[in-house]
Amino acid sequence: MIKLIAQQIASLRLEIEKYNQHYYQLDKPLVTDAEYDRKLRELRQLEQKNPELPQENSPTQTVGSTALSSFTKVTHEVAMLSLDNVFSGEEMNEFIERINNRLKRVVKLKFCVEPKLDGLAISLLYENSILIRAATRGDGAIGEDVTLNVKTIKNIPHKLIGEHIPARLEVRGEVVMPTAAFEKFNQTAIANDAKAFVNPRNAAAGSLRQLDSSITATRPLAFYSYGVGIIEQGELANSHYQRLQQLKSWGLPLTNEVQLKEGAKGCLDYYQYLLEKRSDLTYEIDGIVYKIDDIDLQEELGFVARAPRWAIAHKFPAQEEHTTLLDVEFQVGRTGAITPVAILQPVFVGGVTVSRASLHNADEIKRLNIKITDTVIIRRAADVIPQIVKVQSSNPEISKNIIFPDVCPVCQSEIERIEDEAIARCTGGLYCAAQRKEAIKYFSSRKAMNIDGLGEKVAEQLVDEELINTPADLFNLTSEQLIPLERMGAKKAENLLFAIENSKQTHLAKFILALGIREVGEATAKNLAQHFLTLSAIQEASTEELLKVDDVGEIVAKHIRAFFKQVHNQEVIQALLNAGIHWPALQKQAGHELPLQDRTFVLTGTLVQMDRLEAKQALEALGAKVSGSVSKKTNYLVAGEAAGSKLTKAQNLGVEILSEENLLLLLQKRDS
Repeated sequence: MIKLIAQQIASLRLEIEKYNQHYYQLDKPLVTDAEYDRKLRELRQLEQKNPELPQENSPTQTVGSTALSSFTKVTHEVAMLSLDNVFSGEEMNEFIERINNRLKRVVKLKFCVEPKLDGLAISLLYENSILIRAATRGDGAIGEDVTLNVKTIKNIPHKLIGEHIPARLEVRGEVVMPTAAFEKFNQTAIANDAKAFVNPRNAAAGSLRQLDSSITATRPLAFYSYGVGIIEQGELANSHYQRLQQLKSWGLPLTNEVQLKEGAKGCLDYYQYLLEKRSDLTYEIDGIVYKIDDIDLQEELGFVARAPRWAIAHKFPAQEEHTTLLDVEFQVGRTGAITPVAILQPVFVGGVTVSRASLHNADEIKRLNIKITDTVIIRRAADVIPQIVKVQSSNPEISKNIIFPDVCPVCQSEIERIEDEAIARCTGGLYCAAQRKEAIKYFSSRKAMNIDGLGEKVAEQLVDEELINTPADLFNLTSEQLIPLERMGAKKAENLLFAIENSKQTHLAKFILALGIREVGEATAKNLAQHFLTLSAIQEASTEELLKVDDVGEIVAKHIRAFFKQVHNQEVIQALLNAGIHWPALQKQAGHELPLQDRTFVLTGTLVQMDRLEAKQALEALGAKVSGSVSKKTNYLVAGEAAGSKLTKAQNLGVEILSEENLLLLLQKRDS
């Protein structure tokens, strides 16, 4: 039995060492973080149950992997250790119990809590305030000298500023690639047929390990401090949190999320807080790090082989997992877009069970080189739609190619793919049942014709029962047709018919939007209405005339022209007008000047006296642009109740903050 366990341990050690080499040295992980954690925990449990077996050089006793031969080696004067993990509140309580047992007394523990950044650990050595060396963690004892590359990272100071800086100071932290920069980098890489990174962590590590520092300089990296190593000829605070604040005062970057918490409850409350806020952060995190704040207690507790006893990482639910691609279905969207959807062996990732993921288009299938039966890595960050990021393994003996259809899977119409467009589309238009359903849902949506009570399920029933074929048929519905529908009844039918009748009074911009013309959103529809003033003028406009409209380029102009040229679209529009849809006449405003023209607003939090959509429409009616994100171009942020990260960002950028009351006063003043 003991021989079998020894073989199992040896096998696990070899497997984990291979994973370490690919992760830390090659920046090409073979498995997901979740799978790696499972293997390491399995090995640790076997070793703990069999302490008589040799444990020297086990991955449970070491950190990372050996330094790359292509870089100069750096021996760390103070070892750069890793962290042990907990995965639940119960394990966190056990961690605190171990601390008290070690101290042989019960202490009211205060923790410095920080986001666990998902990047590459780096040591920065400053002498007389000047950055003289930067090194990777490597195996904890020996790392790689990456000084030239690190000096290209814009938020790392080459010289510290301020007072009482130790003569020799080693700062430790994480180099990351911010998520927005990562997505933009990958989009550019794919467009240029270059290799895309799997995730931001690998992007940061791969960028920092370039032998040519000029390449690193082009990569959008950032650094955040989380601790210190060497301290000579100077003193730092006796609090871990205060030490971080000192680093910040000397010009070193620190995340805004670092806080002080008491006991297990404070830590677990922070864990839940940051888990919910995770998707709003500008960088990837995979958990929380809890560190005892008192430096004296840290020193009293000391270290085990690979980790401090006074700190622990509380991992979030995995954002990446591996599973099997079982099949691919092809869905038809509102505009006829054909989207391949991966059918997956169900897997728990990002807090939910995932069984489907978008493959986007034929180009993505080709880029991934993916086949049915492949083992794939699935990524789900916060509430983002799950996506396949790479193929982990493929078996040529059983794998099957994914065949993109030539005809629409719903109506059998031909599928076309316009040159330079990634998306293939069904040519069936309103004759395609899939497009018919989506077109009617879009037509009746709140931002379009705003038909209250005509939700997704009702729209699908109306099409399935063949009560409507086009949006114009909505205005011919009767109570007798509606009442038999599932969950309808007389009262709901009456309310729906009232909402349909009420929707006839609308605005030209909303009517244009409701038609569902490709790439014509709210802003473009509004610009078309304000420029041409009448529907007939828009229908008859040439490409050259359309190009004079703000926000209309050549592609959008072609879509508009193509839409209004189609006979069946003309027939539907005429039927809608015959049904009684109308709007107030528009008049040209002198000089086209509007009170809030060229002003950009962002709305955040909960508005009480009007909802966000009403506020958006009111601002746009006065010429303002309403954006979804805060930037240097933002003029005003309207902050409702429970405003979050957008408010913080606006304050940091010096954007003017308006309360809901301020907004109402502004609207009243401008509208008078």
